[in-house]
Amino acid sequence: MGDRSTLPLPRSSFQLSIVLIGVSHPGNLGAVCRSMLNYGFVHLRLVSPRCQPDNIEARNRAKHAGRVLDQCTTFDSLEEATSDASMVIGTSGKREIGSKTNFRHFVYPWELSERLEGFTGNVCLVFGEEGKGMSTEDLQKCDYLVTLPTWEGYPIANLSHAVNACVYELHRYRVINQQGKEAGIPDVVPLERSLNPELKHVLMQTVRELSEALPGNDERRQSFGQSLSRSIMRSMPTQGEATRMIGGLLDATTAIQYVEGNEEWRSQRRRKISPEEE
Repeated sequence: MGDRSTLPLPRSSFQLSIVLIGVSHPGNLGAVCRSMLNYGFVHLRLVSPRCQPDNIEARNRAKHAGRVLDQCTTFDSLEEATSDASMVIGTSGKREIGSKTNFRHFVYPWELSERLEGFTGNVCLVFGEEGKGMSTEDLQKCDYLVTLPTWEGYPIANLSHAVNACVYELHRYRVINQQGKEAGIPDVVPLERSLNPELKHVLMQTVRELSEALPGNDERRQSFGQSLSRSIMRSMPTQGEATRMIGGLLDATTAIQYVEGNEEWRSQRRRKISPEEE
């Protein structure tokens, strides 16, 4: 699981439980558990499952998310599974037109994330049986419904894929708002990619110095410098990336000056190469 397996789970204002009705494929069950733990969710409830949490295939597919299977709970009905929930949210890929649109009022997963901001109760996100989805009866027991933005020509997603899409959006919202502010979401991949003015000035200066050291005429050197600086800035480098590029550009400029016999490589460079032969 890597050297960060001891990190605490990310926090949310609400507690989320994934509820699976009549899950029948052990591979799907295991894949759901893996997706859940990938995005920091561990509470799983099974309603009348047709495969059990101790199934070897489910365990194999769950990989390092076996803890989700270990602590999942089983119920005989959706009512029992959601009895402690302040919000019950159903899922469906069946987006009929006509009279049924009065019943199937949907939100998308990213809208669900926004609606749950600041919600402090228990939330049950319910998924139906593979190949069937949630029954109309079970959908009527939900407070509102979520659907994936799948193509209308083939709208029904695999169970584990549907769960993955929903928990991804919920965790994405946490990352955007909480990364670096809590131990469960460390600032590993920076969200801010702007350069401070001082570092940008140094980076652009190293580009100019490299272009000036190139052989050829002034037009060629100027064109190279403009193209390189614009390419770098379009990539929106992070502070660390800019720092590493500065070091590499300085080394390249020094090498060119040495090869060209320009004595500036000795006196002006902060980094010097070692000649192969003194």
